[in-house]
Amino acid sequence: MTSTDVNQRILKEYKPAVARNLFRTETFSEPSTKVVYDRHIPRRVHNNWGIEFATIPDSARTSPAGKKARETTESPRDTSAYNCLLRNELLGENIEDIKTQCDERQACTPLKSKNLFKYSSPRMDKTPVKLQTSPYSLSPLSHSSQRLLRSPHKATRKISRIPFKVLDAPELQDDFYLNLVDWSAQNVLSVGLGNCVYLWSACTSQVTRLCDLSGDNNAVTSVAWSERGHLVAVGTHHGYVTVWDVASNKQVNKLQGHTARVGALAWNGDVLSSGSRDRIILQRDTRTPPTVVERRLTGHRQEVCGLKWSPDNQYLASGGNDNRLYVWNMQSLSPVQTYTDHLAAVKAIAWSPHHHGLLASGGGTADRCIRFWNTLTGQPMQYVDTGSQVCNLAWSKHSSELVSTHGYSQNQILVWKYPSLTQVAKLTGHSYRVLYLALSPDGEAIVTGAGDETLRFWNVFSKARSQKETRSVLSLYTGIR
Repeated sequence: MTSTDVNQRILKEYKPAVARNLFRTETFSEPSTKVVYDRHIPRRVHNNWGIEFATIPDSARTSPAGKKARETTESPRDTSAYNCLLRNELLGENIEDIKTQCDERQACTPLKSKNLFKYSSPRMDKTPVKLQTSPYSLSPLSHSSQRLLRSPHKATRKISRIPFKVLDAPELQDDFYLNLVDWSAQNVLSVGLGNCVYLWSACTSQVTRLCDLSGDNNAVTSVAWSERGHLVAVGTHHGYVTVWDVASNKQVNKLQGHTARVGALAWNGDVLSSGSRDRIILQRDTRTPPTVVERRLTGHRQEVCGLKWSPDNQYLASGGNDNRLYVWNMQSLSPVQTYTDHLAAVKAIAWSPHHHGLLASGGGTADRCIRFWNTLTGQPMQYVDTGSQVCNLAWSKHSSELVSTHGYSQNQILVWKYPSLTQVAKLTGHSYRVLYLALSPDGEAIVTGAGDETLRFWNVFSKARSQKETRSVLSLYTGIR
């Protein structure tokens, strides 16, 4: 067989494939005889080229065994910047700000889907955009991509998932209605352990015993530091409250009046408020004789387990086992506001230091919600279901964030961003309910206590303010240059 015959035979066998136009819409009939080719040429006749295909971001890829894969070192912002850069260079989009793009398309929020691709119909109003590349530019990237890479990069704050210090706390009670841990302005931690109150200095790590109630067959049910940090109040199981001077290590006052244990204490200058199992709140001046009772607040139908004064010391918030949250002022003996939305005991109470009149409260096991209230108008605001018992709440001193500790059944610590109520971090480590919480004087660290008889210290907040201070015409310093 000559070379001419071979060429004619090859052209005869591949003639249907050569004559076929891959991008035409009309169909072609297959050859009657089956011919085996040396390569595969796909048919794209019936494909819909107008459908858009995009990969779905997957933030938590799991292994076949169901365990999470090792976390990558790339931050969500880095991933979003890379995606926006590809869309600029390959699809001709003009994305110059990552934050705006994340807000519009929610690129920073991973979609919970098992599909690899998402499909969407083409938009008729979407016109192709030409890449804006200057002929004098030394960079191969477009002008939009260059501005995207030069946009300010805000470093993400990383919260350590492990405590930086753990202390043993033997005989720390696993009782939801008690408040046995507090942190003073002088950086000293007070802890009620069984019959005694111990002081731990965060500066020197020295531990001293303040008082011992074993001789009276009594037990410590609450502790609270004064605002200056020189006095500490101790609530007892028998119903009286003792006030101690830490510098001299002496008892300066003994306040009686309750007929049951005192589980909640709150200072307002020299005035001490105490909430008891007898359903009464007493407000007394620690400088007066112990027999003088200044104010007697009645309203709760069960044990009072939460007390907090507002930052301006004008309003007192109280929570009880009757699922009620009350707000009291300095003039009236009856509550000025009543909130009944919680379905369980209200122990967790926290006033916002950044938003005047904003109060946060948390419910027990049957409620599991953190609710926010506008005490200026008396109206409820947003709420979030945490999925577990809310034991404590504390606001950050420097940013609009708050931390919550939980009991049944997660035993976790959550950091929230307000008002979006998105979780910033979730900390675990306690094996029992995280019943006790205190904030450090610098506002960066917290200490948590649980029935597992441990105290754990966490770095959760940052000193850097997240929001710029708003300029006001009433401020005299904004006009000074």
